[in-house]
Amino acid sequence: MANCDAIAQVAVPAPFHHLFDYLLPTAEPPPCVGGRVLVPFGKRRVVGLVTGLTNETPIERRRLRAIETVLDTRPVLPEELLKLLLWASRYYHYPIGECLATALPSLLRRGRPAEPALERVWRIAPAGQTIAANALRRRAPRQARLLEILQQSARPIGCAELTDSNGDWRGALERLAARGWIAASDRPVYALRRSHTRTAAPTLNLAQSKAVRAITAALNNFQALLLEGVTGSGKTEVYLAAIEAVLAAGRQTLLLVPEIGLTPQLVARFTSRLDAPLAVLHSGLSDTERLEAWHAAGNGAAPIVIGTRSAVFAPLARPGLIVVDEEHDTSLKQQDGFRYSARDLAVVRARRLNIPIVLGSATPSLETLYNVRRGRYRQLRLPQRAGGAATPEFRIFDVRGKPLREGLSQPLQQRLQTHLDAGRQALLLLNRRGFAPTLLCHECGWIALCHRCDARLIYHHPGKRVRCHHCNYDRPVPAHCPHCAGPDLRPLGLGTQRVEAALRLAFPSAGLLRIDRDSTRGKGAFEARMAAAQRGEAQILLGTQMLAKGHHLPEVTLVAIIDADQGLFGSDFRAPERFAQLLIQVAGRAGRAAHLGEVVIQTHHPEHPLLQILIHRGYKDFAEVALKEREQAHLPPFSAMALLRAEAHEADTPHVFLAQAKASAQPAPGITMLGPVPAPMERRAGRYRAQLLLQTAHRDELQALLRNWVPRLAELEQARRVRWSVDVDPLETL
Repeated sequence: MANCDAIAQVAVPAPFHHLFDYLLPTAEPPPCVGGRVLVPFGKRRVVGLVTGLTNETPIERRRLRAIETVLDTRPVLPEELLKLLLWASRYYHYPIGECLATALPSLLRRGRPAEPALERVWRIAPAGQTIAANALRRRAPRQARLLEILQQSARPIGCAELTDSNGDWRGALERLAARGWIAASDRPVYALRRSHTRTAAPTLNLAQSKAVRAITAALNNFQALLLEGVTGSGKTEVYLAAIEAVLAAGRQTLLLVPEIGLTPQLVARFTSRLDAPLAVLHSGLSDTERLEAWHAAGNGAAPIVIGTRSAVFAPLARPGLIVVDEEHDTSLKQQDGFRYSARDLAVVRARRLNIPIVLGSATPSLETLYNVRRGRYRQLRLPQRAGGAATPEFRIFDVRGKPLREGLSQPLQQRLQTHLDAGRQALLLLNRRGFAPTLLCHECGWIALCHRCDARLIYHHPGKRVRCHHCNYDRPVPAHCPHCAGPDLRPLGLGTQRVEAALRLAFPSAGLLRIDRDSTRGKGAFEARMAAAQRGEAQILLGTQMLAKGHHLPEVTLVAIIDADQGLFGSDFRAPERFAQLLIQVAGRAGRAAHLGEVVIQTHHPEHPLLQILIHRGYKDFAEVALKEREQAHLPPFSAMALLRAEAHEADTPHVFLAQAKASAQPAPGITMLGPVPAPMERRAGRYRAQLLLQTAHRDELQALLRNWVPRLAELEQARRVRWSVDVDPLETL
């Protein structure tokens, strides 16, 4: 070990699990831990992040390269967030530099200055307080108007705000300043949301009040609380009341939501109720908007921060509370690259910050319920709908042997007509977009398949094209069958576009909105459609599971699941849990206001035990049964899993790599390694995929194996011929 001058330990955005040592620059200010530096890396110059300063290095000094530029004299990542990311890198076994890069806005990753942009603001000066604006009005009307505005304002006003409402009066501002009547200063620009109108808070019921008291009592300590409430029980009102207490204490709240689509509704509700600016963080923002919101969170200018998955890494100046809404939602787990769970990291972060965290859901994940059972989390229940709304009535329509009009049974059409005649809205769920999942030749049986994936091409009616929903391959429908040259090509099966066409024919006077990924691709398209739905511009809402996620649609009184059989026979061990959550969540959109709700479920399997337990006994009893089954089968949450995935252009290469990986492992006796086996979709986007599953009853044993094993995988003979990744706590194993 060589002693030398101070060394910076730098994480670089590259696929390495270790840090790199660099000499400090002689002509630059010293770097800080948590700050960025520009360093030479191979033949490139990259932006890295300093994780530590030391006087020791195992590398000879003459072989070390020096930092080229110190980009920050103050940390861009606060100490607690840096430590959280270092922990996450170790737990998820993902390269440290790429973990840290995930937490930074893209402009900071590219070396943009970390200080927020500044804007010029104006305020009234003491000498201007007594000046009569009317005396100026005849000879200097612009100066008079600006002086009047600033005299009446309790806060400095931005130049852009003044000129937007009063024309370009910058010259008038300068002349007022020259007289000493107004003064200018600069303030940071933050992307903040707030409303100048306030909505009164409803009176909380007994269960809501009890939940708020439990949360506020924990505000100065770590506690994980599950807020389990039936759909429409008023969980958001509990969040709002708890956040008011956090604001009163001068602290910040971080609220995580699973989907961008939930953000506008929550933002509108929060800004109308809480007298505090709010920052939003999600992937739909521009790079500049995201950086401004990130600064607002880190500087404390935003007492409330609402964001999707990656907002778990938002810096907080005065953290007081973390809330994870719809904690069961799989969107909270990153499915590629850095495969972290935002929910789980939020719990870890809350513990490290010694603040409470609230996990909200009407259908809690089995992992969360397991933690309640073990005493790790406290459960708060909201057993009734808020405002006296009744629980919707369930009806199962047995469609065996019954005529279906593009998936719609006659009884369903009758119920739909009844609700439309009453002036209400109906929500129809079909979790399959496109017009039809298959294009078939009626002459020879040919089926349109993707040449890059083991998947059928989906027929999309607008433009008459077939598209792969996995790799986005797209082409026009051929005029004749490529196999037999027959002209009779038919779409087979149901998609949302096909049901939309049938509904427009059957109910021509009712407005219809289709809400799926195809209809909401453009920026703001989803928000626009949901706003139209909430305004009542359409009586029929048709869509995929996007519609099931927490949206408040008070005029919806009928919910129909067109094809429940889609979710009853999944092969993954989590499939029953996901179907149960989807069914209960979408059913919860019905009857949320004063009108009674109805839920119709079309199925060929009306006696299926999963349907029966959900409809007659509810999600709570389903979860208890499912946990017993998981325990008997030694499945999560009663065991820990990790999945090693590999893919390559040649079919055998992933299997060879995984076999080498398995042979190189030295698992403890309690660890089972299953595979290598082909992935459920073996070929995707032109690459063949395989996987190796690791399972054990003891998480510590799994982590110990991965800690020693993962760094060696890159040294295997086949490692350079495959893309490989490790998924700890995978949500999908098949």
